[in-house]
Amino acid sequence: MTTYIVFDEALQMLTNTYLISAIALIAASSIGLAVIETIEKIGDH
Repeated sequence: MTTYIVFDEALQMLTNTYLISAIALIAASSIGLAVIETIEKIGDH
């Protein structure tokens, strides 16, 4: 019984890590795009 609990906790931890990394990747890419757009606006102006 303990092995199933440990495996379940490990699976939950991996799922949380995957979701957090996906959210962090989306946030970082949107911040990067915003920086690039700002640089382009400054260059055009």
